[in-house]
Amino acid sequence: MPLILEGVNTFYGDSHILKDLSLRVNEGETVALLGRNGVGKTTTLKSIVGWVPPRSGTITFEGRDITGQEMMKNARAGISLVPEERRIFTNLTVAENLKLAQVTASKPGWSLKDIYARFPRLQERATHRGDEISGGEKQMLAIARALVQDTRLLMLDEPTEGLAPLIVREVEGIIREIKTQGMTILLVEQNLYSALSLADRCYVIDQGSIKFEGKPEELRGDTEVLSRYLHV
Repeated sequence: MPLILEGVNTFYGDSHILKDLSLRVNEGETVALLGRNGVGKTTTLKSIVGWVPPRSGTITFEGRDITGQEMMKNARAGISLVPEERRIFTNLTVAENLKLAQVTASKPGWSLKDIYARFPRLQERATHRGDEISGGEKQMLAIARALVQDTRLLMLDEPTEGLAPLIVREVEGIIREIKTQGMTILLVEQNLYSALSLADRCYVIDQGSIKFEGKPEELRGDTEVLSRYLHV
């Protein structure tokens, strides 16, 4: 099993954010982590990638304990986080962003030919700088940068945040395409309906603890969880 979190406790200073949090992501599975703002979703991703190491509990990736491991080691192990801020190089062109990610990768992932085949918009905008492309194109570029590396766990933090509905559908299509390649995905998403359309399983988190685990259709039918933790 690629990813297992068991009893993870993460703090920011004295603030206890994740409280005995446990979850798993199976190989080739897309798992959505859902919840309101400020309940611990992004902190979960940061704990996995080593940005904010947990104080206790264990994080296992592909059978190895990576709890508190440095971010660069996790990246070399195949864990990629696409943060909400996207973090592309705005002073570089689309093509330069991709080539830089490619040359700094420990092992090759998708080729530029593969990227452009699946992200035709990026090929069209290849010579445009990062500050000259739209929010949706920035999101596509951020995902593509992760894929040119040897990514085996792709973590997406709010990939549709701030995007127009038409662009949201386009990003969803890209994530579905990535799924068909067998990628293991952990998705944090405020857009409930988008997340449920993409996920194989989902968790609901509130105040740093998991309150629900199940399939999307089970969550859709659980009006108490939807109302109490997701305000639906």
